Amino acid sequence: MYERLMRPAALVITLGASILLGVSSPAWAQLRIGQPSGFTGSVAAGVKENTEGAKLYINAINARGGVNGQKIELISVDDKFDPKVTVEVARELITNQKVLALFLNRGTPHSQALLPLLEEFKVPLVGPSTGAMALHEPVNPWVFNVRATYQREAAKAIEHLATTGITRIALLQTDDSFGADSAAGALKGFEAVGQKPLLLEKFPRDKPDFSELAKQVVKSGAQAVMVIGSAGNTANAVKAIRAAGSRAQAVTLSNNASEGFIKLLGDHARGVIVTQVFPNERSVTYALIKEAQELAKAAGMEGVSPAMMEGYAAAKVLTEGLRRAGPNPTPVALRSALEGIKDFDLGGLKVSYSPTNHTGLDFADLSIVDASGRFRR
Repeated sequence: MYERLMRPAALVITLGASILLGVSSPAWAQLRIGQPSGFTGSVAAGVKENTEGAKLYINAINARGGVNGQKIELISVDDKFDPKVTVEVARELITNQKVLALFLNRGTPHSQALLPLLEEFKVPLVGPSTGAMALHEPVNPWVFNVRATYQREAAKAIEHLATTGITRIALLQTDDSFGADSAAGALKGFEAVGQKPLLLEKFPRDKPDFSELAKQVVKSGAQAVMVIGSAGNTANAVKAIRAAGSRAQAVTLSNNASEGFIKLLGDHARGVIVTQVFPNERSVTYALIKEAQELAKAAGMEGVSPAMMEGYAAAKVLTEGLRRAGPNPTPVALRSALEGIKDFDLGGLKVSYSPTNHTGLDFADLSIVDASGRFRR
C-alpha cells in the first residue's frame, strides 16, 4: 500500500534524506518522522508552506550533523485531506517505515482519527497543524501541541471586531469537528462582548455551494462575516459574498494564514482579517523569526510566511524532544522526553509540557491582508 501511495511523485515529499523502499534497516535506525497531510486538495497551499518551514529547520540541523549523531528523515505523504486516508497512511508510516513520531499533519477530523492509532502503537504526534480543543482537553499522553487553539483565536477575533464598533457579525462554519470547535470559540467571544451572531450557518466540507449563503449574508446586513473553513472553501465563500454585493469585513482563522490562501482570494484578498498564532513573520524582535528569516535567505527564499513559521516552530520542538531522548530513541522514549520539556525557548516564545498539560503555546494575534498581498499586523 505504501508503494501505491508513493507512486505519484507529486504526492510525496521527502525531507532530509531519500526513502529507500525495500531495503531493510533496524527500527528507528535513522530518526524517521512521518507526516501524513493534505499535499493536494483544498489545504495544499498551507500544508506545503508548513512543510517548507519545517524543512528549513530540519535541513539546518542535519547540515550540522543531526541530533545525537543521527540525521532526521521526514517522510511526508499526501493523505488527500481525507481522514480515512490519513489513518491508512499513518499506519503504513508506523508499521512499515518505523517512524519515531507522526508530525505536522493537517486537519481536525484527521487528527482525531489518528488518536486510536497513537494509543495502539504508542507513537507520539508532535505539532499537529490544528488548534482543535479535542487535542488539548482532556490531555492525550501521545499528542504534543505547539500552536494555540482555534477557540482562543476565534474568540479574540470577535472581541476585536466589537472594540471597533462592529457588532452585526455573521458566522459561516464548515460542517465538521473543526467548524464546530472553532465556532464554539467564536461564541465565547460573542458572549464576552454581550452579543450574538447575526447569522449562524453551516456548509459541507466537500464542494460547498456558497451562492445561497452569500444571499443570506447580504440580506442580514452583516458588517462582518467570519468564515471557518479550509483555504479553498473560505476563498470561495469570500468571492461569493462579494459577488452577491456585500462589503462585509471578512475574517478567518490561522489555518488560512498562508501565501497560498492570499493567492486563492485574488482580487478579493485586500482587507481580509486572518488570525495568527505566531509573531509577525517580518519582526526580527523575536529571535525565532530572525533565525528563520536568515535560513530562508540562505536557501534563496524571499522570506517566510505565517504557515512556514508554524512548521518551523513545530520542528524545533520535535528536535528538542529527539535530543533529550538520547542516541537510541524509541517512540516511548521520545514521548517521555517531550513531556519533560520545561520553558524551552523557541526564540522569544517558551514551550512547556507536563503530564497534565500538552498545550504548548497560547499566542494569538490578528493580521490583515494589505494592498500588496501581504499580512500586516
